[in-house]
Amino acid sequence: QVQLVESGGGLVQAGGSLRLSCAASGRTFSSYVMGWFRQAPGKEREFVGAVSWLGSSTAYADSVKGRFTISRDNAKNTVYLQMNSLRPEDTAVYYCAAGGSWPAVSPYGYNLWGQGTQVTVSS
Repeated sequence: QVQLVESGGGLVQAGGSLRLSCAASGRTFSSYVMGWFRQAPGKEREFVGAVSWLGSSTAYADSVKGRFTISRDNAKNTVYLQMNSLRPEDTAVYYCAAGGSWPAVSPYGYNLWGQGTQVTVSS
């Protein structure tokens, strides 16, 4: 079973950048679609982006298109989320997830989740 561990969160000023990483254990990383979701206090978990099994396809929420980039390195069992031009409304706990279908924009399309990493963007 794959286990996911996120890192890279923190506090950043509006307009700044952060790169999140999600390291996966196990030998089957490339058999999973990988996604990033976020959840702000009092709000539902929302889709941020996803990358296909070999990284050839990506999908993004409209709210982050042009600012965030998702990528993966199957040799390192790691998926990344590069976040640029951050806004206060990007403040949330960010989760990576592993699933089996494409494109999967619903949390129900993923069956493995990390513990989350906090991203706080100050104005």
